[in-house]
Amino acid sequence: MSDTPQDIDFEPEDEFGDLGSAQAKIKKLRAELKEAQAKAAENLAGWQRCKADSINARRDALHAAQRAAEREKELFVHDLLPALDAFDMATQGESWDALADEYKTGMGHIYNQLLSVIEKHGIKRFGKSGDVFDPRLHEAVHEIDDGTGESHTIFKVLRHGYQDGERVIRPAQVIIRR
Repeated sequence: MSDTPQDIDFEPEDEFGDLGSAQAKIKKLRAELKEAQAKAAENLAGWQRCKADSINARRDALHAAQRAAEREKELFVHDLLPALDAFDMATQGESWDALADEYKTGMGHIYNQLLSVIEKHGIKRFGKSGDVFDPRLHEAVHEIDDGTGESHTIFKVLRHGYQDGERVIRPAQVIIRR
């Protein structure tokens, strides 16, 4: 017996029922697939937001720690500045000239050690006679007309200034030429 295309019977199997039932099941499976894809996309988006939040939180914590360290360094320098100012004032008086050279040398070493410690931590001391006056770095407390030197230059430094990188911790107090 030969089977010809007319002889083959395409009856739906019992598990699928009739053709309408199979189409309904396909439609239901497609809906479930769409729902699963939407849920997967929602989970992926949530995971990506969580990852981004984690990266941002880590960056913010690192930035906050750096700012706190900078503030602590600046506070330390502010606490140390009066001692450095006292050294400067002590070396400018007549009493200093009357001291023995060995004492002056020893005090000079201590002073230089203090300056090297702050320099090691990025703190720069500035302000010297003859520099051009810069209102961002210097605080002019007096102006004189001494007839020497260029106008708007520093005649005398009353108190040195200090800066950390480009940020001024304390401006130098100076007397400038008019």
